[in-house]
Amino acid sequence: MKSLLQYSSVSTMAQIHLTRTLLSHLLLTFLSLSTAAHIPAVIVFGDSTVDPGNNNAIPTILRSDFPPYGRDFQNGKPTGRFCNGRLPTDFISEALGLPPLVPAYLDPAYGIEDFAKGVSFASAGTGLDNATSDVLAVIPLWKEVEYFKEYQKKLRKYVGEAHAEYIVNEAIYIISIGTNDFLENYFAVVTGRILQLPVDKFEDFLVSQAAEFLTNIYRLGARKISFAGLSPIGCLPLERTTNVIGKGGCNEKYNRVARDFNAKLQRMIADLCTKLPGLRLRYSGVYDRVLQLINNPSHYGLENVEEGCCGTGKFEMGFLCDSKCPLTCPDANKYLFWDAFHPTEKVNRLMAGLTLSTGLREFI
Repeated sequence: MKSLLQYSSVSTMAQIHLTRTLLSHLLLTFLSLSTAAHIPAVIVFGDSTVDPGNNNAIPTILRSDFPPYGRDFQNGKPTGRFCNGRLPTDFISEALGLPPLVPAYLDPAYGIEDFAKGVSFASAGTGLDNATSDVLAVIPLWKEVEYFKEYQKKLRKYVGEAHAEYIVNEAIYIISIGTNDFLENYFAVVTGRILQLPVDKFEDFLVSQAAEFLTNIYRLGARKISFAGLSPIGCLPLERTTNVIGKGGCNEKYNRVARDFNAKLQRMIADLCTKLPGLRLRYSGVYDRVLQLINNPSHYGLENVEEGCCGTGKFEMGFLCDSKCPLTCPDANKYLFWDAFHPTEKVNRLMAGLTLSTGLREFI
């Protein structure tokens, strides 16, 4: 394995201190959940990081409802989650005393009696830009909002107007989206956005789209919202593989874009909170957390942070990551990434705990 480069200006001692602090917060969070305020539901919007299987129900090639996806899930069942097991939202739901799985809205195995406690409208491959969802024919973000409206009608019929309003207002909303806008859309050239806008203006456009989306769900009743920033997208295995000039290291250009976007996203979030009465919108900083795993893998029991567990770990995702891959690793817990784009269940569990102890802390 190539030696890890240090992509953070934080000293090693500071990183160790931060690691211990975060783990302490995580422990305290889980110890306090038994006395936490009641959260009636977890409601999710976004992309493959939080899609539990909505893409199974639409005509797209971007799917994961086949082995080895779900290898470490209940009974080894592939559900459409782009992971070997559960997603961060599943762990968050369980920690809040809700069901251990947040179901996909389009999964026919579930109904409104399940969705009343948690539901995900997310679609793998989607983005803040409608052009992103067109690339692989997935559900655009505006359609996720339409599903949310439809859900509320069903909810009112199921529990009544007053209780439906309570669920919608008191639920925790988790938003995870944006990576595909850059890696599948802008830098992939296919939509032509890169010819229309310089990257900083594209960032501004995406932030404006995020603000419009957040305002829309606020008007529909959402109040307690966690919005995840981008991770170091240049360190995804697929981006390392294609970074020939950088000799397989992280693509620092992409990482810089992620940091710039995150800064703009945080300013927008602060602005919205001053404009929309009662909105409790919080930023979830994923970037530094993932960077910690990359720079200090042994602290978390990880051995490989450069490649995915599935296949060669360099480019496999979706249908390229299937049961015929002879090189798939035997123990995903040693890996940061499951495929060339998505984290393992172990990392999803860790990220869920950190989200609970930081961005969602005041809600519980």
